Amino acid sequence: MFTSPIKILIVEDEPLIAEGIALHLKNSAFSVSAIAYDADEAFQVLQTKTPDIAILDINLDSNKDGIELAEYINKTCPMPFIYLTSYSDKAIMERAKATSPAGFIVKPFNKNTLLATLEIAVSNFAQQSNNHVPQLSLGKINKNLSDPISEREFEILQLLYEGKNNQEICDQLFIAMNTVKRHVTNVYFKLDTKSRTEAITLIRNYMLK
Repeated sequence: MFTSPIKILIVEDEPLIAEGIALHLKNSAFSVSAIAYDADEAFQVLQTKTPDIAILDINLDSNKDGIELAEYINKTCPMPFIYLTSYSDKAIMERAKATSPAGFIVKPFNKNTLLATLEIAVSNFAQQSNNHVPQLSLGKINKNLSDPISEREFEILQLLYEGKNNQEICDQLFIAMNTVKRHVTNVYFKLDTKSRTEAITLIRNYMLK
């Protein structure tokens, strides 16, 4: 069963910082999809896994930096990403801003800052991505599926589409966390997807047909 629909790729060349981020994410609305310690490893992860959001250290001890990873993400697998940096060099910041990041976190940081930045990034990305897409239609979605989505599952899917995390869905629909997780798992199975990003991309395409 999926423990969280919001999967994070951490790209950080300092293992202690990477593990610290993973520890901050424990028991939150987010889960760690993978940790990459250099750019090459990050490229491999992006080609084989489907995270929903990435945390990119700008200055990586490798042949490419986090900004080049961001450019790759924008071109091949659009998702929100936030930069992790201890630098304020103007030239670097201009390069970084040109990639349209969902946020910046300056080292050192704390758990609350990290979680708040991630939640805002996911929510804003979902809203911006869906600005020019018609409202979701259960009928349109089910026309493309052999196993139709139920009305309750459609409610869950709409909230995922809006960038809500599991806890926010629980609060809005007044249902238990295990119930949300079961519905999310069913939705992913019926759509033949493995992550929030894949599911949103698929149903957006259905709406634009």
